[in-house]
Amino acid sequence: MKTNKYVEDLKAKTAQELQEELTAAKKELFNLRFQNATNQLDNTSRIKEVRRNIARIQTVITEQAGK
Repeated sequence: MKTNKYVEDLKAKTAQELQEELTAAKKELFNLRFQNATNQLDNTSRIKEVRRNIARIQTVITEQAGK
């Protein structure tokens, strides 16, 4: 499944790489919201997908911090 592969890739990354990925995802979410507000966004389901990816990244960061 696509999601499981993404989570496995996240777990293989270092804490610094995860922070960079989180920052990039938050910037993408901001841009998507901005596009949505100005009626320029065609694929609105991308917002939901990016929000979930942010949650996945944060979960992996928390798991690694607990080790």
